Amino acid sequence: MQSRGKQPNLSFFAFTATPKGKTLELFGRPGAGGLPEAFHLYSMRQAIEERFILDVLQNYTTYAVYYRLLKAADDDPELPKKKATRALAKFMSLHPYNIEQKTEVMVEHFRDHVRHRLGSRAKAMVVTSSRLHAVRYMRAFQGYIAEQGYTDVRPLVAFSGTVHDPETGLDYTEPGMNVDVVTGKPIGEAQLPDRFESPDYQILLVANKYQTGYDQPLLHTMYVDKRLDGVQAVQTLSRLNRMIPGKDAPFVLDFVNDAENIYRAFKPFYDATSLQEVSDPSKLEALKHELDQLQVYHWSEVEAFARVFYKPTEQQSPADHAHMQRHLQPAVDRFKAIEDEDQRSAFHDKLAGYVQVYSFLSQIIPYGDRELEMLYSYGRFLLPHLPLGRDTSIVKVGSEVELQYYRLERVYSGAIAVGEGDPQAVKSPTDVGTSKAKEEKAPLSEIIEVLNERFGTQFSEEDRLFFQQIKEKACKDPQVIQTALANPLEKFELGIQKLIENLMIERLAENDGIVTRYMGDRDFQASAFPILAREIFETVKAANREAAPGDTRA
Repeated sequence: MQSRGKQPNLSFFAFTATPKGKTLELFGRPGAGGLPEAFHLYSMRQAIEERFILDVLQNYTTYAVYYRLLKAADDDPELPKKKATRALAKFMSLHPYNIEQKTEVMVEHFRDHVRHRLGSRAKAMVVTSSRLHAVRYMRAFQGYIAEQGYTDVRPLVAFSGTVHDPETGLDYTEPGMNVDVVTGKPIGEAQLPDRFESPDYQILLVANKYQTGYDQPLLHTMYVDKRLDGVQAVQTLSRLNRMIPGKDAPFVLDFVNDAENIYRAFKPFYDATSLQEVSDPSKLEALKHELDQLQVYHWSEVEAFARVFYKPTEQQSPADHAHMQRHLQPAVDRFKAIEDEDQRSAFHDKLAGYVQVYSFLSQIIPYGDRELEMLYSYGRFLLPHLPLGRDTSIVKVGSEVELQYYRLERVYSGAIAVGEGDPQAVKSPTDVGTSKAKEEKAPLSEIIEVLNERFGTQFSEEDRLFFQQIKEKACKDPQVIQTALANPLEKFELGIQKLIENLMIERLAENDGIVTRYMGDRDFQASAFPILAREIFETVKAANREAAPGDTRA
């Protein structure tokens, strides 16, 4: 336990442009209010102002896809709602018409606005949401370019492994799809960066590759067809920020994310990244207590395992592994005997959370509790032996669903001013051990209706009652109450936005239309959320004043 924490003869340094909460806690020094902070800072704002990097948010354009799906099948099968919703969204994103329309937009935009920049050396990157999407886009790009007879734009694609496309029945690899226009031979993975830098290629389509750490100053434009959040959004879009003589402000065309989400992703890293609050070590004790109560393991088994695991090196033997396994097996048997899938999942998630949090906290907090350390080691070895009863049902969407209506529309174009607004902080990963809710069943027609009914013109009385229910639920939440009492309205809104979305999702079955409109229509959400947040904020404040009329802090 002593060796796990900080050592007097070792110094650790972290260099990062996007520090997470745990990075600040592990490497930071005490700052204002006792919260850890970086010992030196060269902020994104300063780097942009001093022309060390470019501002990747100066020219940001977002598109929205509006579509309607039609149920073509006569029957109406019962399907898991979340799985079917994801399957329908995937069906739409991979639909040939959707990919063809976006491909045309990207190719024509590149030829009209990007190709001639940097002395006709400018490059673009297309960020796709999966390897199959990358394969489909590569085929669409090649088909559209050949059909138009263009010779001034050529794509390359980057993805790992082999991808089977059920549409063609063929398997695709990165070298197999990238045939060198000069030699006629496949371009190997190691060769791709150099070949892309050459004048022979202009667009790189990627799927989870080259989104971080890739340094190519000629990248001027990015086309995004993938959900980006938090650090991932900052790291991905920052591929465009490299300076090179003659390079002007880069351009982003985004088919998935809106300007508000990108603002929220960049904001914590724009000035000085701060920590919202330090980790709470009591959460680890509470998590251990919950695990002990579930009685999957007995403490005598944990101690017996620890006596073998923590043997001095000179006393260890090849037989120790079998002895440790013998002390794990009773817990494995009890876990398998639990009939309720939710209970099994809850124990697994809590134990995984405990291992993760202890691994982090023990590096910054000098724990003196031997039991915490023993359970950490025992839990690490136990987790791989705990089988989760996974839902093996697969929801596939095929001929029973058809695309009836499709429209691709530009909804925003301009700069995202990250420098505006109050600074935002990052969090540490200590809220863990939550179990997943059991999926409810819903007819396929209802799920399609949820996706289709995105837009409305007026609030109805039913809508008002629904928002009232959300408000009442939120006002009873301890986190909401604490956030309201500790912050002004503006910061309170930022703090509860995700919670309101979660409450909406929880009540999805009660009012599918309004929840879908709220989650899918940003204009609708922008009108509804501030009113709802203010109502919750004022109700919590009023309730606190009534509860403690003599307490001026309220």
